[in-house]
Amino acid sequence: MAQYRVRETNRRQTAYMGRNSSYIHGNAARKLDEKVYVPDRPKKQLSNTAKKNREKAHHMSLGYVLFLSGAVIAAGFILTAYIGLQADITNSIKNISRLESQLNSLRLDNDEEYSRITNNVDLEEVKRVAIQELGMKYAEEGQIVSITGGGSDYMRQVSDIPK
Repeated sequence: MAQYRVRETNRRQTAYMGRNSSYIHGNAARKLDEKVYVPDRPKKQLSNTAKKNREKAHHMSLGYVLFLSGAVIAAGFILTAYIGLQADITNSIKNISRLESQLNSLRLDNDEEYSRITNNVDLEEVKRVAIQELGMKYAEEGQIVSITGGGSDYMRQVSDIPK
């Protein structure tokens, strides 16, 4: 099929004859007025039970509405309680973290104080005071009694230690 194209200057329109013998004027194409023929299908007849079921599906009964409302309210309470528990857990974790930090600080202070005290004690002075002023003396050979135990950390004394 032959195609004809004519171009004109500014104010004149452009005409184009295409395969479908439709014209295009200007730079915009018009929609074709074609109707597609679709044969009508005969509608399927629904039974009365199907019609009733479809009608029931479009309506909600009062019981169903109350059930859904109750379910939404229960879900709201449950979610509120869940969020409260999450907040409590978060606060507990923060509190534990704060207490652990405080415990570490106290341990550090305690270790520093113990170190300071042990460094200030003169063991020779303690020995001199114990022997000269308090009258203490080293144990002699017969005073030391060795007792073998059953492996536990303590022992019960059932009788006096011999002298």
